[in-house]
This record gives sequence, C-alpha cells and structure tokens, in this order.
Amino acid sequence: MAVSKELQAHLDTGHTNLCRCWAVLRNDGREFGFTDHDLDLWFDGVVFKANSGLTSMALQQTTGLAVDNSEALGVLSDAAVTEADIQAGRFDGANVRSWLVNWTDTSQRLMLFNGSIGEISYSSGSFNAELRGLTEALNQPQGRIYQKPCSAVLGDSRCKFSFDVPGYQAELQVETVEDQRIFTFGKMNGFEHQWFERGRLSVLSGDATGLVGLIKNDRLTGESRSVELWDALRAPIAEGDLIRLEVGCDKRAKTCRLKFNNFLNFRGFPDIPGDDWLASYPQRAGLNTGESLTR
Repeated sequence: MAVSKELQAHLDTGHTNLCRCWAVLRNDGREFGFTDHDLDLWFDGVVFKANSGLTSMALQQTTGLAVDNSEALGVLSDAAVTEADIQAGRFDGANVRSWLVNWTDTSQRLMLFNGSIGEISYSSGSFNAELRGLTEALNQPQGRIYQKPCSAVLGDSRCKFSFDVPGYQAELQVETVEDQRIFTFGKMNGFEHQWFERGRLSVLSGDATGLVGLIKNDRLTGESRSVELWDALRAPIAEGDLIRLEVGCDKRAKTCRLKFNNFLNFRGFPDIPGDDWLASYPQRAGLNTGESLTR
C-alpha cells in the first residue's frame, strides 16, 4: 500500500509521532484493538487499547507468492486475550491487520500487514501468535479431484443442501456429558440410528458458545442416544447448555440420493473404475461380451 501524501510529509519532518496498531477479528465476530502507544486510539470503528501489552516482531514481506509472516507477542488478560479463549480455539484463524499510525492524526496511517493467526501458544501469563499473510490461502489444493466420494461439504455452495429442511437438525439441552466429548440423551424420537454420524455438534449457550465438534459416533441404545465427538470441546460445557446436532453425510452417491434427495448436486464420480478393474485382464471363465462393467 502506498504512503499517503500527508503521512509522507510527516515522515519527512524527521520528528515523527508514530505507533503501531493491530485489529484482531475472530471468527465469532468479536473484534479487539491493540496499540503500543501510551493512550487509546480510535479509527475504522475500532478502539485500540493501550494497556494490552501487544507487540510484534519484524515483518517478512515478499513481492512474489511466498507467504508474508510475522509474530505477535502479548500479555494474557481478562479484558482482551484470555487463556481460556486461546485454549478453546477462539483465536484460531482470526483476521489480523496492522498499521503504522501517526498518533496525533490517526487518518495518517499505513497498513503494514493483513492476514490471519496461525499457530498460537501461551505460557507464564503471555502468548505468542504466528501471523500469516493473505497468500497462505494459496497453499490449499485448488480445483476438483476425480474420486468416487463427493468432494463438497454438506450445506456449502456446491452441495446446496439446506439444513432448514425439517428432520435434519435438532436443538436440545445437554443432559449428560462425559470428558467434554460424549453426550447422552434420553428419549429423542424422529431420528434413525447413526443419523448424525459424521455431522456437527454446535454449542449455542454456556461457556463453550460458538464451539463446534465433529461427530464420530451416533448410537441408539434402548431409549437413550449417545453422541460421541472425535475431539473433546476445548471449553467447559455443562448440563442445561443448548446445543445443535446437524445431520452427517458419508459422501456416497447412495446416501446423497436416498438420505438427502440431492443427487443432482452430487460432486463425486461414482462410476470411476477401481484399481482392480484397471489391473484386470481377459479370462476364459465368465462372460466376456464387451458390455459395460458399471451397469
């Protein structure tokens, strides 16, 4: 980003009033502002707190497609970044912007960094967050993959399935929870055995609000139902907290057609021959009519 004429004129004086400001926007919508100035600053609708203790290390920037990176160091506090929020993963992947600012006139500023938080660690009352530039997204595989299972995520823009259809989600209160991972419910009518398997569990109230877990097992045993997550939720969840269970999909064409009635949006290639077919050869035994093997 180019330096504005006003900021350049301020820099040319040789007597500058500069500080750094950071804005952190979490995936749950909460935004935090930090500055290394000794007074709070405000611009772009964000209050940048002076008592946050956040500092950053040198920023490595490139002109190519390599990922810009840096690190941010800060102090854990109840008012901003807490140990509980880091442990719960609330800052994972959060958007981070950094500016060089003239603190006497905040309209004179230069954006130095725009990216996201990568790995974050904490100990002894402080945290260390890796910052990754926007080109980090280019490290992900692009384009479609020729495979039998569907490559879409249930409910995304390619799948187009809507969870608003009755019978594909359930909101209920936690009855019994074990190890933040295994939930047991009493009578829960209207949902088949393994209906929510491979689906998602979202927490709607309590200390774990906003956290999401992937469902490993969904079992009916008599009149009770047990829902087990792959990983324990990283925040306390108690009886009475409200959660939402969302239906799961195993990515098979048959499931897409029968369970979701959504086969027109299936994003796999179910008729691709397998390895055994590719390595097969003509034999005297059996029929060799030349007809399709995928009838």
